[in-house]
Amino acid sequence: MTGLLGTPSGDWHGGAASPRALCVLAPNPSPMTLDGTNTWVLHEPGASTALVVDPGPDDEGHLQAVLTAVRSRGAQVAKVLLTHAHLDHSAGARRFAELSDAPVLALDPLQRSGSEGLGEGDVVHADDLDVQVVATPGHTSDSLSFLLPADSAVLTGDTVLGRGTTVVAHPDGRLEDYLESLQRLGSLADSGAVHTVLPGHGPVLADAGAVVRAYLAHRQSRLAQVSAALEAGDRTPREVVERVYADVDRALWPAAELSVRAQLEYLSGRS
Repeated sequence: MTGLLGTPSGDWHGGAASPRALCVLAPNPSPMTLDGTNTWVLHEPGASTALVVDPGPDDEGHLQAVLTAVRSRGAQVAKVLLTHAHLDHSAGARRFAELSDAPVLALDPLQRSGSEGLGEGDVVHADDLDVQVVATPGHTSDSLSFLLPADSAVLTGDTVLGRGTTVVAHPDGRLEDYLESLQRLGSLADSGAVHTVLPGHGPVLADAGAVVRAYLAHRQSRLAQVSAALEAGDRTPREVVERVYADVDRALWPAAELSVRAQLEYLSGRS
């Protein structure tokens, strides 16, 4: 589950995004997944092992394409990492683990294949490649981002998208957590540790700091709109959606309502 973007643009096809990151685009485009799920292959040039982030849907052709991409670099899969449990990112993980003979690591124990999990501050290795785990809850409670220091890049899953904005998937997702996660990513950008965003959907973003600032500004704007809707007499989440998201495709209103519920919860805690 991702953003309120309308139809996919078709201008993102995956491919090499940095010296160590390659995107294999899943064939699952939709208004909620944009051009499809970005499955990321992380590989130190010349190394014998690689990491795969978010195998994506349970689509045999896609999973085989990811495996081929790893092997074309002369590598094997060391570990599979999940940014979060939504099916467009995780449904193919167990099958890919079978194909690659690699464990699946995730924050959610139900998503793991093997005993190893992931959590804030962990560092995952594949030969000389290091990936640092950054907890970024909000879109979901189990959302993680992965910092790739060698490329000054961060893999954000659905926390930051390549186009548009993401859903705060209430009740599991919480807006307060999400705002704190954005601020954390902004701090990484401000410190110079991160320049590039490698998102879970949509194209690569070159200016992480500008993107995070725009996300924070968008959230504040939406909160102001929701507050205005309440003052105008709207009471139910659906009524707020009809006013605030009037210019959004109605097919996306159920997702918008999740974010509205998260916004209402956030505002109620500050009243």
